[in-house]
Amino acid sequence: AYCSCSGRSRAASGCCSAVQDYAAVHGWEADCFQSNHEGAIIDAIQQAAGVYDGIVINPAAYTHYSYAIYDALRAVDVPAVEVHLSDIRQREPFRQVSVTAPACRGQIVGHGFAGYLEALALLAEGL
Repeated sequence: AYCSCSGRSRAASGCCSAVQDYAAVHGWEADCFQSNHEGAIIDAIQQAAGVYDGIVINPAAYTHYSYAIYDALRAVDVPAVEVHLSDIRQREPFRQVSVTAPACRGQIVGHGFAGYLEALALLAEGL
């Protein structure tokens, strides 16, 4: 699996360690990537094709306006699950809309860092 953790580097590092530990316990492998640059995220999604069986992504603020990330997720034949630490449906009106979710097979919101682990489990179950 491929996991894109968002946030400050320390939080992303902890998220990545948790994801990789969880994956290892289940006999899976997970790589992590974090960037604040939309183009780098798109490049990473495109490079996942043929390499990874799934993508766990937290597009952060890009969730609400990045049709480029939406297009990249749609263009690769790799199932993705979108994760948000908070429940975006309980936030400001403009944050309640995800333009990237329709390109994903599922969305997990409001479960904190555990949402990343839930997303891995969903991918492993084949959604």
